[in-house]
Amino acid sequence: MKSHHIIKRPLLSEKSTVQSDESKRYSFLVATGARKDEIRRAVQDLYKVRVVGVNTVIHKARDRRTKYGLVKGGLSKKAIVRIHPKDTIELI
Repeated sequence: MKSHHIIKRPLLSEKSTVQSDESKRYSFLVATGARKDEIRRAVQDLYKVRVVGVNTVIHKARDRRTKYGLVKGGLSKKAIVRIHPKDTIELI
């Protein structure tokens, strides 16, 4: 997979902003089939930083009931990437 297919978008929330300021951890929404080594290479290619570690979380959306029946929630994958203390990523 190419780097721009693996990293879908950065996640900007209060928690991820505080983590990026204090401990150099950035959150990204990634492809569900991406492995940790692929995510590491994609972040290094796109943002030109040194990646120290990658943690991933798979989130299942809740099922919704409509008038036509039950709609299954989809899967999404989030990657929390820790970078070298001397590097920074400009997301905005």
